[in-house]
Amino acid sequence: MSDLELLMPGEAEALVRGLRCFPLRDTGSPGWNQQHESLEKLNMQAILDATASQGEPIQELLVTHGKVPTLVEELVSVEMWKQKVFPVLCRLEDFKPQNTFPIYMVLHHEASIINLLETVFFHKEVCESAEETVLDLVDYCHRKLTLLVARNGHGSPDVEKESHYSNPMQELQKQAEMMEFEITLKALSVLRYITDCVDSLALSTLSRMLSTHNLPCLLVELLEHSPWRRREGGKLQQFEGGRWQTVAPSEQQKLSKLDGQVWIALYNLLLSPEAQARYCLTSFAKGQLLKLRAFLTDTLLDQLPNLADLQAFLAHLALAETQTPKKDLVLEQIPEIWQRLEQENKGKWRAIAKHQLRHMFSPSEQDLRLQARRWAETYRLDVLEAVAPERPHCAYCSAEASKRCSRCQNEWYCCRECQVKHWEKHGKVCARAAQDGRAK
Repeated sequence: MSDLELLMPGEAEALVRGLRCFPLRDTGSPGWNQQHESLEKLNMQAILDATASQGEPIQELLVTHGKVPTLVEELVSVEMWKQKVFPVLCRLEDFKPQNTFPIYMVLHHEASIINLLETVFFHKEVCESAEETVLDLVDYCHRKLTLLVARNGHGSPDVEKESHYSNPMQELQKQAEMMEFEITLKALSVLRYITDCVDSLALSTLSRMLSTHNLPCLLVELLEHSPWRRREGGKLQQFEGGRWQTVAPSEQQKLSKLDGQVWIALYNLLLSPEAQARYCLTSFAKGQLLKLRAFLTDTLLDQLPNLADLQAFLAHLALAETQTPKKDLVLEQIPEIWQRLEQENKGKWRAIAKHQLRHMFSPSEQDLRLQARRWAETYRLDVLEAVAPERPHCAYCSAEASKRCSRCQNEWYCCRECQVKHWEKHGKVCARAAQDGRAK
């Protein structure tokens, strides 16, 4: 374990052993909330362990107790809840919550699981322990990356700009949209780690990645549009560490982590012997893949030397004959979690929303205080600071900050002067956040 521990080894094992799948109807129930807290603790401990580079006990526990398939099913389940139940809940006329904290926890659940999977899937044995559910995870990642490509032209959500909404549900919907953007970026990393195992994946999984979803072409589109990059006020910004950051001119040629994940995934899918034997290079696929040549500059090759092999592959592809799609009869395994959950709950979405409105999302003030106390124990400040991707920045001047607004605890400042200058903008938001915190 790392020097800073959130969980003792015995506690971590107990939490992992207790992980289970919940029916969609029970999303947000007391038992479900308790498991969500467990996942948050496991997630933070996994990040601490990975940062300290002193072994990966959480990853080992998940593999030993066969809980990776459970995480995948819970991930798909909360994704379905967000698509099928949450919109119905927002439209219910009798749903006017004074506090949206319980629903926010459900929305945050997907982010917690995908973050944990991103941390542990770095190890190939985790991918192998997913067994048949790796198909469902591939489909999940494909859905997320398709949304990421589709986001191009509509702009990326700004997680830093403060906005005002007419009611709490509108604000919650906006928070869900911003959270979705970060989730899709995590899904990209998970997919890349799956491609690291491409030579040992089952034929059905490989076929789904290359034929059904044509992931190489989708990844080319991601590189073309780079939704994690934008221009704001004439300056290049990049999404890193959960926020948009301005990229200095001297750093603009530096390969970002997300670009690197796409390139490595493409390398794995196009140069693996197993993948090459099964990927049908149609005229469309050839045209898409040849677009990569424009990106393969000397600067990029200096940073990822292995891409020289990909450059040679593309040079050969330019001269190769295209193939016609194969029509062989192939019996293959298909993902079943999404289909099963949809079949089990078909026609029940409104009933589920009403049930959850009455029993999960209309808590008393005493319930909210109890839940807030439990979360205060889960999110210890020293642990949060340790797992943060970087030091906080001043809300006014963007310098590294060490002081936090004592009233709302949300904004950081480098000095008293910056806090005073920012108060005109922050004041109303601070008052509302402090009020919400007391309600919780």
